[in-house]
Amino acid sequence: MTTTAARPSRPQERGPAGRLPWVLVLPAVIGMAFLVLPLAGLLLRAPWSTLAGRLAEPRVLEALRLSLVTATVATLACLLFGVPLAWLLARAAFPGLRVVRALVTVPLVLPPVVGGVALLLVFGRRGLAGQWLEAAFGVSLPFTTAGVVAAEAFVAMPFLVISVEGALRAADLRFEEAAATLGASRWTIFRRVTLPLVAPGVAAGTVLCWARALGEFGATITFAGNFPGRTQTMPLAVYLALETEPEAAIVLSLVLLAVSVIILAGLRDRWVSGP
Repeated sequence: MTTTAARPSRPQERGPAGRLPWVLVLPAVIGMAFLVLPLAGLLLRAPWSTLAGRLAEPRVLEALRLSLVTATVATLACLLFGVPLAWLLARAAFPGLRVVRALVTVPLVLPPVVGGVALLLVFGRRGLAGQWLEAAFGVSLPFTTAGVVAAEAFVAMPFLVISVEGALRAADLRFEEAAATLGASRWTIFRRVTLPLVAPGVAAGTVLCWARALGEFGATITFAGNFPGRTQTMPLAVYLALETEPEAAIVLSLVLLAVSVIILAGLRDRWVSGP
């Protein structure tokens, strides 16, 4: 007769038995309050009685539309270039790899305004690449909707690259090696084996990238300006409204908060969370 050991209860799986240590609980509660209270204050101070009318204003709808479009296009650009870049950082070995990885992550810690200045120096009309783009193709990125996309992609791509690189490093290489022994080409292996293996990491990076692009402010206002209907995204509209009409700024902030929460919660629960 065989006996099976009883499965430990869920609380025991999470940690040792006993009361929670206050030396950890108290700072945790303070940290949670620090993150949650500003959001609660935003909800409490919102002008709920005039919310519907303010949301229907053309400038609000235009800023929201522009934010959604530019953030989506920037995210697609980040996917197009960021996934191959993550693969290169995770799988290739070449001199200066650590330096390249550090440079790729610089926008994470670089002040967004500095990023906007750097974009101007490169893609401005007299920039290193901007003057060539204008002379050869008549393309000028600063103070255009395309400039908004460029600024958002610059600050958001590292989130995608880091997520995908981590997923690639954690993926089991035996599946790719088995496909190679069966005669699959490198492109086929990448498309049919590698991408499905790292799909959760790509989904997580895409969500973070999109959310970061949606909330971008500093690089956008520096590189693309603040022109209604052309470059004025929701964060820029919030900043402008805060100076003249604080209640409108609160309404715009609520829209950004709602969109961010819905996207992050919905997509992450569907594609990223484990069983």
